[in-house]
Amino acid sequence: MHVESVNSRILWSPSESTISQANITRFSDTFRSRGDISFGNSYAELHAASLRHPGEFWRSVWEYCGIIGDPGETNVVRSENFMNWNWFPNAQLNYAEAILKPARLTDPEFASSVAIVTANELGQRREINRLELCEQVCRFANFLKGQGIVAGDRIVAVVPNVAESVIAMLATTAIGAVWSSCSPEFGDDAICDRFSQTEPCIMITSSTTHYNGKQIRPIDKVARVLPRLKSIKSIVVIGDSPSFNLSIPQFSWFDACESSNCELAFDRFPFSHPLCILYSSGTTGVPKCIIHGAGGALLQHAKEHSLHCDMKPRDRLFYYTTTGWMMWNWLLSGLASEASVFLFDGSPLCPSAQVLWQLAASERVTHFGASPRYYMTLEKERIEPAKEFDLSRLRCVMSTGSPLLAETFDWIYRAIGSNMNLASISGGTDILSCFVLGNPTLPVYRGQIQCKGLGMDVRICNERGETVVGEPGELVCAMPFPSMPVGFWNDPENKKYKAAYFEKLDPVWCHGDWASETPQGGFVIFGRSDATLNPSGVRIGTAEIYQQMESFPQIAECLATALRRDGDEQIVLFLKMANGNLINPSLIDAIRKRLRDRCSARHVPAWIAAAPDLPKTISGKLSEIAVRSAINGSNLGNSGALANPECLEYFREWRRDLDLNR
Repeated sequence: MHVESVNSRILWSPSESTISQANITRFSDTFRSRGDISFGNSYAELHAASLRHPGEFWRSVWEYCGIIGDPGETNVVRSENFMNWNWFPNAQLNYAEAILKPARLTDPEFASSVAIVTANELGQRREINRLELCEQVCRFANFLKGQGIVAGDRIVAVVPNVAESVIAMLATTAIGAVWSSCSPEFGDDAICDRFSQTEPCIMITSSTTHYNGKQIRPIDKVARVLPRLKSIKSIVVIGDSPSFNLSIPQFSWFDACESSNCELAFDRFPFSHPLCILYSSGTTGVPKCIIHGAGGALLQHAKEHSLHCDMKPRDRLFYYTTTGWMMWNWLLSGLASEASVFLFDGSPLCPSAQVLWQLAASERVTHFGASPRYYMTLEKERIEPAKEFDLSRLRCVMSTGSPLLAETFDWIYRAIGSNMNLASISGGTDILSCFVLGNPTLPVYRGQIQCKGLGMDVRICNERGETVVGEPGELVCAMPFPSMPVGFWNDPENKKYKAAYFEKLDPVWCHGDWASETPQGGFVIFGRSDATLNPSGVRIGTAEIYQQMESFPQIAECLATALRRDGDEQIVLFLKMANGNLINPSLIDAIRKRLRDRCSARHVPAWIAAAPDLPKTISGKLSEIAVRSAINGSNLGNSGALANPECLEYFREWRRDLDLNR
């Protein structure tokens, strides 16, 4: 996509009543009343004020959103070092307490309100109210304490998107332990590469789940990887718990919860106390462990849910996600805004492509989210959900994971509903939140993300670090924000942290997205600016693929990159064969099987081809960006940095042949 392909046609505009009743409008009045803060009535002026007065702004978010906890007297201690700003240094809070709001459970109406609804592709439904959720969280938290788990210990999980996974996560955070999860589709090596680094104490998994009509047994995978995770002291199994010949104790979910009481004191911790560990793509080695703090996640998610999504108590939030994606964490935080959260376990196209819309209609969902690939699949199948289901309660449809094409904007407003806010959003694992996102008081322009987030100094910079509008560049954030990572695991001097975000355009945060800011104040994301693969919004590092190729002696070298096609990225794997070996169907099948089994189905390339040579830098490093540029028809910029730039013609010819045979 080029900047010129996005026009300024408005697809939706909010009514005057929508604007006047929006949370963000009311928040503006609250923020404006603080001291000598003054600004006009436009969003641009509100956003500018949030940057001029960052401490007062985030304090206002805390108070307006009713976050449970003590913010302390100081809002922020600034530093010349971007990474060293100290947000709410005297604050004390507990993430689970802020989510569950136990003090409010004496109110019968609040206690009986719906907290979580789960559904799956088998048609099974389950509902948990707020009192039940709090009791179950407390029971599992007491079980963890009984196992000797203390604040700072790590709990890991290979679990489906079910209620028990939410309960386990909240119970972990309730006692100050640190949560980390993978979804059942992750392969053995991918799980070990992530979990082995942080020395977790307890593993949680599930006996069975279903995906696309097939039964999956996460417990079998966990049994294989446990011998490689030496620090695990015990496992807890959701569902039936077959006994494996393991040297550590095994507990069923039922026994773990039923043997514990439901009384728990929610100890409070500092603002930056670790909440969870997410993982980088692993481009340059094993995935980096990104530590996120509880306070930053709560504050940022509250802002995004309440102000940017206009979420209100009793609203009903659904986002199609797995437990291995940061959107799962984002979804769960919706409980703090007193919305009901809906979980779906399984394929979004099983038993039919209408399954999620049937859920949205029957459950009266107000906020619906999925990936661009999902919407594009429905568009290609000529499915129009609004013709089959009553979606009149929908106020906000969200999309994230990869760029949303302008044509898909058209389809969503035609096929899902014309009177709603289409909020394309973008941020990531690195910040557990968004840089650019929706706004219920602004119009939706075709192909554009509506605005930069409040409190986020988002800019597009060229190679010289100059802010540009209307032309592509690096998406950066020029001011610190509360949901920046606390740090990376085993990175005491922050060397990995600095290298990840600050080496390219220091001293600003460089996110690695190639994007453009439009004259309307919106944004268009074109994809990753580095070598990270991003098929269907799932970040994959090339190093994970390369690691698996080491077992094939027929392959001398390989290079994985991404082809932009039909609004998404698809993985292409180029092989340089060894000792006269030839690529053949059996080798291709073996590669795909190994990547599926050892990593995940998302790691399997759409194309595998043999190349006579692979481009390298003068220092001898493979240049994935050079191949990406060649197969996508874009300008590399500096082919002089390559030792063998002539080899790029093969990749250009490969793309031409692909298009001719389409």
